[in-house]
Amino acid sequence: MQQTIRKIVIVGGGSAGWMAAAALAKTLGESLDIHLIESEEIGIVGVGEATIPPILKYNDLLGIDEATFVRETNATYKLGIEFVDWRAKGHSYFHPFGHSGREIESFPFHHYWLADWRRRGGEYDYTQFNLETVAAYKGRFGYLPAEGDKPGLNYAFQFDAVLYAKFLRNYSAERGVTRHEGRIVSVEQHPESGFVTAVVTADGRRLEGDLFIDCSGFRGLLIEGTLNCGYEDWSRWLPMNSAVAVPCERVADITPYTRATAREAGWTWRIPLQHRTGNGYVFSDQFLSVEDAKTRLLGCLDGAPLAEPRLLKFVTGHRKRVWDKNVVALGLASGFLEPLESTAIHLVQSGITRLLAFFPKTGIVPSVVAQYNRDVLFDYNNIKDFLIAHYKISERDDTPFWRWVQAMEMPDSLKERLDMFRETALLIAREPELFRETSWLAVMMGQGLLPKTSHPIVETIEAADLRLHMSRWRKMLESRADSLPGHEDYVRRFAPSADLKMRMASAG
Repeated sequence: MQQTIRKIVIVGGGSAGWMAAAALAKTLGESLDIHLIESEEIGIVGVGEATIPPILKYNDLLGIDEATFVRETNATYKLGIEFVDWRAKGHSYFHPFGHSGREIESFPFHHYWLADWRRRGGEYDYTQFNLETVAAYKGRFGYLPAEGDKPGLNYAFQFDAVLYAKFLRNYSAERGVTRHEGRIVSVEQHPESGFVTAVVTADGRRLEGDLFIDCSGFRGLLIEGTLNCGYEDWSRWLPMNSAVAVPCERVADITPYTRATAREAGWTWRIPLQHRTGNGYVFSDQFLSVEDAKTRLLGCLDGAPLAEPRLLKFVTGHRKRVWDKNVVALGLASGFLEPLESTAIHLVQSGITRLLAFFPKTGIVPSVVAQYNRDVLFDYNNIKDFLIAHYKISERDDTPFWRWVQAMEMPDSLKERLDMFRETALLIAREPELFRETSWLAVMMGQGLLPKTSHPIVETIEAADLRLHMSRWRKMLESRADSLPGHEDYVRRFAPSADLKMRMASAG
């Protein structure tokens, strides 16, 4: 379609819709007429309370004041994810947001760590040489930039997804985005090109546009319901198809990390916010009924539940085309990957970033659309392999579910990566993957996959020299973590929400 894009219609609110509206308004608002249509009657799914560090770039793009953002979304800070009972019952490890150790003479730190550990033996915990891990387990947080060789503290946020959408809605409205309340009942297309030309609401209003962004959730009103783009089903590798979610009262100091605990037929999440704790059980209904999942979730809460458990059904995978004609799908309309590594918000963000980079100012160009689809699906594939690794690299075989995932085939791309690491300690790094060496190392070694050897050059270093280097690095991390305030104290001083202030006042 060789037509200047002047009017954009975003179908659906929630995190995805309002993230798109806010970014477009900030960057292209002066040249575009931006509209968003959503329905209070339908509501939002509200998936994605935990994020990863790239969210900071999105906030920077919008020019958001961090204290305002944290206060208004009841947010807390996040240094990584604690994985409990994944390798085996009673075992835990941490996937941090920063590097462990540092390179020495161009060799990655993990080769030195392996050489040292093999000589001294005993229990191992690779991420104890990582600042975010040390700070997280001490319950500490603060702004800490890098100083020379000393690492800075990387972080993300945990927030209330409904409040996040509301925050961005206000931000977008201030920058000229027009919101329409209404339920869409029909979609109009050009009779020859098939391009979407308008959406029509139940009360007869007709909203025309040049470019449509589908944020309508799982149903994919435009990308699937109208354009029939098809869906790539990854259930053979990621069999989870259900989740129950429930918030509960917070009962302890807020931890600066999300916890994912492996269960009999899946896993549960725990996300601490300023005013409550988010909880959920992601499972496969082949191995656990919905009622059993609800009962087991309610049985592992920190505090009293604040609502009835809510059920979500999904199919893991993605649309075969996430941009087709003049429709771009974002969020759940584009696909779904279980939130084990908190990638839901990130996939929305990366889709928006690419759309801005490829923005079709003078019309839809097929080669641009094809490249956009390749790039987005590259992200999905990288995350898919990373998620599967959590299940395949495990010693657990204590339930039918764990025996099933142990026996399932894995993608060739993942098998190649795991085999290379197991035999040589070398890592496959493909640009521009979201999960790079640091993340793969944390999960592979945390789950119990240790290489048979380290690099031969590292093996020639004297044991005493290696031990001294490890000891100095560990002491430096302890010192930097101890210099930080407690996470709870930091949030209370820096950006307490209205709910947290009430809690502080009632506690005297």
